[in-house]
Parts: sequence; C-alpha cells; structure tokens
Amino acid sequence: MRKQRSVKDSYVRMTELVLPNDTNTLNNLMGGKMMHWMDIVSAISAQKHSNRIVVTASVDNVSFREGIRLGNVVTLEAQVTRAFSSSMEVHIEVWAEDIPSGTKVKSNEAFFTFVAVDQSGNPIDVPEAVPESEDEKKLFEGALRRRQLRLILGGRMKPNDAIELKALFALED
Repeated sequence: MRKQRSVKDSYVRMTELVLPNDTNTLNNLMGGKMMHWMDIVSAISAQKHSNRIVVTASVDNVSFREGIRLGNVVTLEAQVTRAFSSSMEVHIEVWAEDIPSGTKVKSNEAFFTFVAVDQSGNPIDVPEAVPESEDEKKLFEGALRRRQLRLILGGRMKPNDAIELKALFALED
C-alpha cells in the first residue's frame, strides 16, 4: 500500500513585490514572470508532498483575469490536489494586492503537473494525496478528468480510453 499524505501538508504561500524590472512598458507584471513564480510555488508544493525532486510535466490553461501593476504585492498559493503514481497535480491561485488602496483581487489560477524523480531522473512513486475539506475533495474528484484531458491533448491517451471524460457526456434516455 502506498503512503498517504494530507493535501494540507503540501500547502505553500509565496509573496512577491512587483518591481520595475518585472513589468512591461505599461507597468503591468509580465506574463512570463508570473508563470515563473507559479512554477516555483507549485514545485515547492509538489516537493513538500513527495519529499522528492520534481520536474514540471505540464501547465494547464493560465488565464490573466486582472492586470497586476507595478508596486502590487502578489500572493501565490499552491497545494497538491491529487497524486497519481509518480505525478502530482498542483492547484495555484494568485492574488494581487494594492496596499495603499486596500484592494485585493484574484488575478490568476492554474493547474500544474509535476513528476517526482530519483537522483538519476527516473520517475518515482509518490504518496497518495488525501483530501479533507469539501473544497479539497472537489478538486481531488476533478483531477482525474483534468489528467485525462491533458493526456489526450498531449497525444498520450486516445479519447476513447478517457472513461472519466466520457462519463461527463453520457446521456440517459
């Protein structure tokens, strides 16, 4: 039986300040810088869960809902939602705060997938992720469908083999 670890144990919070070197000519945070921070916080979360070296396997749709301005404080929160044999899905939420105005908005959200590897770079088993709260359970349940979609889009699974995805579209007579 695989080891188990609560998803709460993988929670990571990271805070950054948007400086001039992080912005484009409109004084907004560059998207590449945001993705860099998201990759770091989610990798730390996956490492905490697996206690292993991890490598980024995939990044799901990253949409930019709200611009993040020069001088904003950016808070990134990441947590493993589900672990498969050697891979882990990590959910990231990003908040932008303008301290002088007292406003805080959710600017980004994404799912990253990491694979735990040994010292030679070969995939290695990770503990199961055990959700506890209702939100954790909801993310856990959706993780298998998101994984199947990633595998189909990456050409590693045939659509007919995606049982969980097919169940979403099964209609009763």
